[in-house]
Amino acid sequence: MTEGTDDSGAIVFDAQRASLLRVAYRMLGSMADAEDVVQEAFIRWAGADRDAVRVPAAFLRRMVTRLCLDHVKSARVRREEYVGPWLPEPIVEAEPVEDVTLPLMLALERLSPLERAAFLLHDVFGESFEEVARAIGRDAAACRQLAARAREHVRGERTRFPVDRDHGLAIAAAFFEASRDGDAARLGALLAQDVRFHSDGGGKRPAAGRILDGATEVLRGLAAIFRLRRGDPELVRHAFVNGLPGFVTREADGMVQTTALLIEDGRIRAIYVMRNPDKLRQVAGAVH
Repeated sequence: MTEGTDDSGAIVFDAQRASLLRVAYRMLGSMADAEDVVQEAFIRWAGADRDAVRVPAAFLRRMVTRLCLDHVKSARVRREEYVGPWLPEPIVEAEPVEDVTLPLMLALERLSPLERAAFLLHDVFGESFEEVARAIGRDAAACRQLAARAREHVRGERTRFPVDRDHGLAIAAAFFEASRDGDAARLGALLAQDVRFHSDGGGKRPAAGRILDGATEVLRGLAAIFRLRRGDPELVRHAFVNGLPGFVTREADGMVQTTALLIEDGRIRAIYVMRNPDKLRQVAGAVH
């Protein structure tokens, strides 16, 4: 048994840390929880018999997946008690990362933990079903069925025609300007008829208590927001939020907010607004 984390063990783990965080975040929807899981994996790696590990990357992915499966049980209880619509913690990046976009993450939330793990490990991260089986404690045939069921559930949420980067940011800029100005006509021209509006305040900040459905209802909800706000939002930056075009703003009360837009055929099909300050700590820390 190897005692402590010697330099070689730490170097091996650090080389995999970013990949492990991606796995854990996509399983849990929370970067804070993902970091806790990866840190627990590091502690366990320190006490493992590393001489017996043939492929550290696969070994660590299995470990993180199992820790995530344990964590999901308690996370599901918290979600059931959540105030209003739940959205994953926003990850803000300069360029789009399209392997798991925000709509797909919401679809993954509706899967069983084992279905989610099988789908992510095989379809997203390219693991063989034999590796998936070792990670989740099922045989390869069962894992193939889990992934197939998951694939069927999330089929409609996978990006079929990714929006061009610059075109997406241009639509996001137009949406921000129309929202800032309270221009209902310009907003209406940007929205698809079946647009949906998700806002996550987590009971900490004002937000819609349910998902708004359809252009008429979304415009009515946005108009209510315009009436209630006490000043214009300040644009911090245009960016990609969980793989979707969007922006970061600072509201009149000084709080940071993210907005992500699902765009199809030149129209906005979904709007995702994160207002929960607990989920915006990393974003707020990066812009101050």
